[in-house]
Amino acid sequence: MFRKIACSLLFCTIISCSDTTNLANCIRSFNVSVVTDINNPSLINAQTPGGFAELAGGNKGILLFNKNGTDFVAFDRFCPSNDCTSPMTFENRLLKCTCDEGTYSVDFGGAPQKDGFDCPAIEYRVTKNGSTIQISNF
Repeated sequence: MFRKIACSLLFCTIISCSDTTNLANCIRSFNVSVVTDINNPSLINAQTPGGFAELAGGNKGILLFNKNGTDFVAFDRFCPSNDCTSPMTFENRLLKCTCDEGTYSVDFGGAPQKDGFDCPAIEYRVTKNGSTIQISNF
């Protein structure tokens, strides 16, 4: 019994040590509501798995990425560090901030891929109904 209590206390102590101070300072999202048709000629590259298209909206534009042919994700091209006037670029399934060399994975919810970067890329919800794509805040 004593071992269970001691293990529980140790577990709670470890959990409470995680620091989320920096994440509280992250910009979460901008108001977004974009509706488009995936068959639009400007989105032709996003129709294939691994393809993407850039759309107007958000702060610096939106990247729509086709993960596997049926699932889509969308990210604002705004640099999460808020130190860049240029939009992020997209290369090899990573969003890249040109000002500070930060990289963010589109496969893992915009998670930063380098040490020292705490804020993830801003992700939007993508809903697909037939050929209609809706991009909005969560």
